[in-house]
Amino acid sequence: MSMTHTRTTLQDKIALALELAQTAGATAEVGVYQDQGMVASVRHGEVDTFELTRNHGFSVTVYLGQRKGHASSTDFGDDAIRRTVQAALDIAHFTAEDPCSGLADAALMATDIPDLDLHHPRELTPEQAIAMARQCEAAGLNQPSICNSDGATVASVESLRAYGNSHGLIVAYPQTRHSLSCALIAQQGDRMERGGWSFSHRNAARLPDVDSIGLKAAERASRRLGSRSVSTCTVPVLFAAEISGGLLGHLINAISGGSLYRHASFLENALGKHVMPDWMSVSEHPRLRGETGSAPVDGDGLPTREQYFVRDGVLESYVLGTYSARKLGLHSTANAGGVRNLRCTSTHSLPELLRHMDRGLLVTDVMGQGVNIVSGHYSRGAAGFWVENGAIQFPVSEITIAGNLKDMLANIVGVGDDIDRRGNIQTGSILLEQMKVGGK
Repeated sequence: MSMTHTRTTLQDKIALALELAQTAGATAEVGVYQDQGMVASVRHGEVDTFELTRNHGFSVTVYLGQRKGHASSTDFGDDAIRRTVQAALDIAHFTAEDPCSGLADAALMATDIPDLDLHHPRELTPEQAIAMARQCEAAGLNQPSICNSDGATVASVESLRAYGNSHGLIVAYPQTRHSLSCALIAQQGDRMERGGWSFSHRNAARLPDVDSIGLKAAERASRRLGSRSVSTCTVPVLFAAEISGGLLGHLINAISGGSLYRHASFLENALGKHVMPDWMSVSEHPRLRGETGSAPVDGDGLPTREQYFVRDGVLESYVLGTYSARKLGLHSTANAGGVRNLRCTSTHSLPELLRHMDRGLLVTDVMGQGVNIVSGHYSRGAAGFWVENGAIQFPVSEITIAGNLKDMLANIVGVGDDIDRRGNIQTGSILLEQMKVGGK
């Protein structure tokens, strides 16, 4: 499939919207996107779903002084753009003034838009995608103890993103995302366990072997067979690499501008204070070539940049876009739209972390929504493995783990070098000094 609109076409659409807003005496910012893709899913070798997708959208935000109006459309025609801009202007006439609204300062706009190697289109026919999904699933189904399948999926998406505002900035860049996933069910007696695995990358050449995804899903399902609960206790807890990014995600949520200016964060007023151990730092790297979260500009048109949020244990920066920065009386950190390619310090190998823990719980799965960013309270269902003498003993399920995020972050003992590189937040396993494990 070819993209319906070219980069130049989208830039022209943005220019028209900005001109219309300026004629009406407003400033504006415009976002445009188009996506197209293919998704093929199989179950027991039969095609479960096959989709060819094509989506696009156009949104405009106008500012009449400090009054804001927003409207969107899926019609890229010039008449539709005129109607959308007028709808946003009409809304702005009725909204209350907000002293923090408006475009970011013109002097802060991005001027250097590097090519970050985000676009790797793939020539993949429907027949090839279905064959890959079948091969992935078959590799897992052929493993001992695997009795059933929840399916395997191959997906490929190509997109074009564009942004512009009344300061004269118009930027557009293409990107791609290719993925493989598989979910299988293992059985032992009358007990069944589910396990899955997935991997995605902007460049299909960087995806692992198709069979390896099915084999990993089978291994994750099989290793949970024979799981049991443990007695309630307070012990060290090791978050496996595939879920430990969630802990850093809670940190980012707590230091994000929206949580802070609403007074809804357990880390309010923590800037300049220790929130993690002295040896630990957390940083973002938004211009890494070809990486999942890379982007040349943030959602306000500011150039993205490498920066620390936590350095040597001290909270050095909040996560701010233009609006939240103004609400807090601070400066934007070019994080409108979130953080990009978050990384943290690694200190040990996974075997070293297990030996250091000696006795405790290795958590590989968490369930439920028991995380309160206001208070820091953390309580979630969990599954994983019990560890004695630094070695895994047996699988564990039907338990809860509980603590307070402020204490959990401050009492991190070590971070593994077994980095999970599949997402925007990349970290190894994280060992916490202790948590309460609720069991039988």
